[in-house]
Amino acid sequence: MTPRGLEPLERGSLHAAPLLLGSTLTVARQGAAVSVRLTEVEAYEGARDPGSHGFRGRTARTATMFGPVGHIYVYFTYGMHWCVNIVCGPEGTSSGVLLRAGEVVAGMDTALVRRGAGAVAGTAVRSRPARTARQLASGPARLAQTLGIGAGDDGSALLLGPAPGEVLDPAPEQPAPDGIWLSGLRSRRRPGTLSGPRTGVSGEGGGPDYPWRFWLPDEPSVSPYRAAQPRRRRESREERRD
Repeated sequence: MTPRGLEPLERGSLHAAPLLLGSTLTVARQGAAVSVRLTEVEAYEGARDPGSHGFRGRTARTATMFGPVGHIYVYFTYGMHWCVNIVCGPEGTSSGVLLRAGEVVAGMDTALVRRGAGAVAGTAVRSRPARTARQLASGPARLAQTLGIGAGDDGSALLLGPAPGEVLDPAPEQPAPDGIWLSGLRSRRRPGTLSGPRTGVSGEGGGPDYPWRFWLPDEPSVSPYRAAQPRRRRESREERRD
């Protein structure tokens, strides 16, 4: 059964993706919490989507994507980065939303240290240019690093946070309850929401036929669109001789 409050995710990623825009994702552990307001997401639709990890069926790597709605799917990419998705739709459909970018709205000191833009433990965090702050969670790998999400979070269930528009930001004497919290999930799309091709998706799942990237207008944290670059074919020995 879908937890109360997460029902908008049940209808699949194409329905849920734009509804997640403007909501706040908070990761709290060991008394530290970082909150990010989501500004850019992408939808992936399993067996009917050539760009999806679930297109060719369930594997050990993608098992979470085929699981129940409202869980976190985390994967490793380019041999160095973690990315985070929210599982949507009926169990077994491999529908999910990739969280591409957001704005840090709480826990800035922790976020700066995680992204290598702040001070080391035990020293004061110096002020940073607004440009740096805006880019902390711009892009899926940066967003995951800012929130401190990694392999151990794969399969975690989302917890429902405060009322829409509020941020999970407990008083200093009250440590934040550990977990991954979502607040502000909408039931209707925000006016002015933009959409277009997904970033870096090659082959049949890329391009204008799949305008499944959604973002909020006039948000500095939204990552720049980049079309997939075709891989260069290696020349054979015969070709190099010619």
